[in-house]
Amino acid sequence: MMTTRENWKKYEKTYFMPPTPCYDWVKKDCIEKAPIWCSVDLRDGNQALIEPMSLDEKLEFFQLLVDVGFKVIEVGFPAASETEYQFIRALIEQKMIPDDVTIQVLTQAREHIIKRTFEAVKGAPHAIIHVYNSTSVAQREQVFKKSKEEIKQIAIDGATLLKKLAKETSGNFTFEYSPESFQGTEVDYALEVCNAVLDVWKPTKKNKAIINLPTTVENAMPHVFASQVEYFDKHLLHRENVLLSLHPHNDRGSGISDAELGILAGADRIEGTLFGNGERTGNVDIITLAMNMFSQGVDPKLDFSNMSDICEVYERVTRMHVSPRQPYAGELVFTAFSGSHQDAIAKGMSWREEKNCEKWDVPYLPIDPQDVGRRYDSDVIRINSQSGKGGVNYILKQSFGISLPEKMKEEVGYLVKDVSDKAHKELTPDWVYHIFEDNYITAKTIFTVDECHFKQENGMVADAVIHHNGNDRRIVGVGNGRLDAVSNAIKHYFDVDYQLAFYEEHSLTKGSSSRAVAYVGIICNKKKYWGVGIDADIIKASIEALVVAVNKLSEISDAGKDERLLEITNYIYANYKSVTLEDLSEKFFLSKPYLSKYIKEKSGMTFGDILKQIRMKKARAMLRSGNATVESIAEMVGYQNVEHFNRVFKKMYNMTPVQYRNKK
Repeated sequence: MMTTRENWKKYEKTYFMPPTPCYDWVKKDCIEKAPIWCSVDLRDGNQALIEPMSLDEKLEFFQLLVDVGFKVIEVGFPAASETEYQFIRALIEQKMIPDDVTIQVLTQAREHIIKRTFEAVKGAPHAIIHVYNSTSVAQREQVFKKSKEEIKQIAIDGATLLKKLAKETSGNFTFEYSPESFQGTEVDYALEVCNAVLDVWKPTKKNKAIINLPTTVENAMPHVFASQVEYFDKHLLHRENVLLSLHPHNDRGSGISDAELGILAGADRIEGTLFGNGERTGNVDIITLAMNMFSQGVDPKLDFSNMSDICEVYERVTRMHVSPRQPYAGELVFTAFSGSHQDAIAKGMSWREEKNCEKWDVPYLPIDPQDVGRRYDSDVIRINSQSGKGGVNYILKQSFGISLPEKMKEEVGYLVKDVSDKAHKELTPDWVYHIFEDNYITAKTIFTVDECHFKQENGMVADAVIHHNGNDRRIVGVGNGRLDAVSNAIKHYFDVDYQLAFYEEHSLTKGSSSRAVAYVGIICNKKKYWGVGIDADIIKASIEALVVAVNKLSEISDAGKDERLLEITNYIYANYKSVTLEDLSEKFFLSKPYLSKYIKEKSGMTFGDILKQIRMKKARAMLRSGNATVESIAEMVGYQNVEHFNRVFKKMYNMTPVQYRNKK
């Protein structure tokens, strides 16, 4: 008794090679034009369903096939059931068949079935009568128990009856013959039977016949089938008046390969179904086959641009399911969760945009998903715990117009991944945006800057209102630009030190062309903090972004000058060129000794230190942004002696004013 591991011994090859070598197809590397397509969904596909389609469902599916672009549709086996028969009559009598569409019906090579078939197609504007009988060794010996000659005679008799009844029936008819179970038939014998049928029909250029080779049970490798097809292509009688058709099944999982290599070998026509539906492992999937051609720049003559609607109708009327990994049509076939894949796709899409590419060549995407009605933001790059910075940035850019700076992408990517990881869920684009918004746009917890005015005084002076601890307070800062001035005002208010390290802006590409996005990155104690602002006014957006970033500093949680000190330092900022301690004393009605002590206790700096710091920042801004001489800058910031100015500047910045200007 054989063990399970030895059961392979009971199998052997059941196919037949052509009597002469046929390998010209090997010299071709591509399909140059689409074959004639014949959908057999309503017959072969329908008979494979657990619950066959109703009349109304078949009518809806027929219309779907017409909309996709099929010009030949096998609509049923009218002798098999009353539903099949009535469906065909409805198509004809209600004139539902477009002028450029041909219906096809199947019949066994048996007299009563052929007669019933002609009754069903009476009056058809154009119909293909597809007759078959089985020719394989197994069928001849085990099922019919007939000789080769007897099997051939069944085919000849069927062909003869078709020709006779076509003359007696109103309508326009084309004949098709299939040697069923072709791959289990000796190739030269199958050819002999087909040629005998063609001798009966005697096809002409105006009235061609169809010889169809079905891999009823696929039992050979695709190259074997291609060789069998090529043998037929070279030896069929009346070849110029015959359409050589293939009907690949998928028992070995090679239906697509059989069809593609068969076309290279000379086939003119393909019969198959949407999504490969059919008995056992099904038929060749015409969608995959056609889209394979499409992906190599060949017009498939079928329209799958609305794939989701096709899937919806198919699943509803057949009660079958389209696999998420079904080529071209599945929900996940274009989807990238992996960070490296997302990054490559995002960069490829950017490359296309930058280079204005006409031809499609994007990593991991064999075709443009939009060509089958899919969306980049929800179908291609989808976010979960495996995603990376490139994918998150792509979602934000495609869906919301947010194009993250390169230096910000990693932080945002890890933040979003962490949420997905902890939630154990895929994140929708809206969810991704809310995470981004909560952490970088609306994360203002300690203070806001609600109002700001600027004036140019050999640099920029910011006069702003900060809302902190329930109070509105005026702050003043100087800098080499608006954002720098506001930043210095905030530093001054909270007595905190950080570096304004990064700034980027762009127009918002989604939602409103009038709004701008600003990104600000600051560094404090070697750690980077980011903020984002969105506003029609780019200055306001920049300030918003800065405020968000600074709000993240732990150093400001309990910081902030008291009201009087803030007023004092604001006055110094506003009058830095000539202000003296006496001026402050008079302004705030405080004695000089008390005022000096008060400033030192509250700020940790003397009046002179504060004034010196403000003047040097102002001087530095003027050195960066203008061409004024060092002498004039010294005078403008309150130093009558340029040498004294140089000494103070060098002590503070370890370089002279000239060296600082040259360094910029």
